[in-house]
Amino acid sequence: MPDNRETHYCLVAQHLENFPLRLQAELLGLLPSYTAIFSATDLDVNKELQALLGDLRQQYQRGDWRPRVEKILSAAEHCAATIISITSPNYPPQLRQISGAPPLLYVRGSIDCLYLPQIAMVGSRRMTRDGDTNARQWGQQLANAGFTITSGLALGVDGAAHRGALAASAACRGTTIAIMATGIDRVYPQRHMALAEQILESGGALVTEFDPGSEPLPARFPQRNRIISGLSLGVLVVEAALKSGSLITARCALEQDREVFVIPGSIHNPQTKGCHLLIKQGAQLVEQVDDLVTELAGPLAGLKAGLSVEIKQSSAAPLPEPAVDLNAEEATVFQSLGFDAVAIDSLSSPFEAAKLAQLLVSLELKGLIANDSGFYRRLV
Repeated sequence: MPDNRETHYCLVAQHLENFPLRLQAELLGLLPSYTAIFSATDLDVNKELQALLGDLRQQYQRGDWRPRVEKILSAAEHCAATIISITSPNYPPQLRQISGAPPLLYVRGSIDCLYLPQIAMVGSRRMTRDGDTNARQWGQQLANAGFTITSGLALGVDGAAHRGALAASAACRGTTIAIMATGIDRVYPQRHMALAEQILESGGALVTEFDPGSEPLPARFPQRNRIISGLSLGVLVVEAALKSGSLITARCALEQDREVFVIPGSIHNPQTKGCHLLIKQGAQLVEQVDDLVTELAGPLAGLKAGLSVEIKQSSAAPLPEPAVDLNAEEATVFQSLGFDAVAIDSLSSPFEAAKLAQLLVSLELKGLIANDSGFYRRLV
């Protein structure tokens, strides 16, 4: 893979002394890549940065990092995981935008689904029967509406949301992504092992920022929540008590300028008091899937790459001619599509996955193609 060298240097960077994420981000603001940090010459930097780069390169040459990095690479290969650095074109652009984005991701399953429009669904581990019903039904209906469902693979609402997405209609093939608080080679809780396999078999993905072998420590769950919200256009809180971790995810979403939606519940149910608190603080109350889909029209349009095209509100509106406003890259992708829906990973394209997903969104916003849960077909 072209990314192998960059991934190597990114991994090494995580295991050097006095090189925290804050400092990595600062250096990457000045230099184009981890490869440049460790190997570029004739850099136009001040003496302080020269000293820092010299220290990092000396640590690299000493090789104290080698046993740990080799162990990580071996474990990732053993479980068929891909490692994506933040400097890679395959890194999800939605996530790269957030403050404190993880420097690397471990991914099992489809990388392509990371670029699809996502809704995060979160809620209580101790859900009620209504919470279970809502999580499954909303997960299924949102998947049928074309969204990928992102959640945390935990007991309760998370698991129900994943299962709801997997139950989407065969035409939509519901896709769901699980963000884990463990290493990529572990599934927690273990009773969700079968669910994790279903997610992979359906074309979804398991994602984590933690090294292989990492245990499900309590501090890692709120840390991974920023990834759940960061990958998504919005967060739907299905059911949450006042001390639920879902409120942390909602706060992350607000800090990341994402939408927060809440399903209300009974005033007598302690498992919905967190939901009502979020509504009081300005989160949007939703009673049906259409409420959420309508509100996300704006953020969905924001995925387009510099386009000023508005999302068409009526399916009866006339479609433009294919030649209108298509640049060369869009035309290439459009010509590769037929009227039969195909998965994104089945398209013949010269572009990287992230670029291809961006071009498909542009064509969809221009009304030329349809996206049925990751299956694309031309409309004209």
